[in-house]
Amino acid sequence: MAEKFDNLEEHLEKFVENIRQLGIIVSDFQPSSQTGLNQKLNFMISGLQDIEKCRQQLHEINVPLEAFEYIDQGRNPQLYTKECLERALAKNEQVKGKIDTMTKFKSLLVSELGKVFPEEMSKYKAIHGDDAHS
Repeated sequence: MAEKFDNLEEHLEKFVENIRQLGIIVSDFQPSSQTGLNQKLNFMISGLQDIEKCRQQLHEINVPLEAFEYIDQGRNPQLYTKECLERALAKNEQVKGKIDTMTKFKSLLVSELGKVFPEEMSKYKAIHGDDAHS
């Protein structure tokens, strides 16, 4: 998969360089540079075709729109990934805390119910086994 991205990156770099050179030719256009301009335009067209071929190879890749917003804001898109992972880790810790609290509550509830309703809780424990305490 990495070679597909490397191939796309190579084609994009060539395309950007060709556009840069095209801009130089156009900004200082001389009739004698018409041949060079035509050549660069043809390179631009073939570059777009190459990029299209790469796009077809990568059609299954989905990029979150937020990553493009980071790019539009001049931010590194890798920060998006980092922040997503940090949010997921924080949420994971929060959920783990809730699970731990509920487990402790269940254990305490079973213990206290066993004191108040010993017969019913012994039946409950017989049905549910050891998981009544966990």
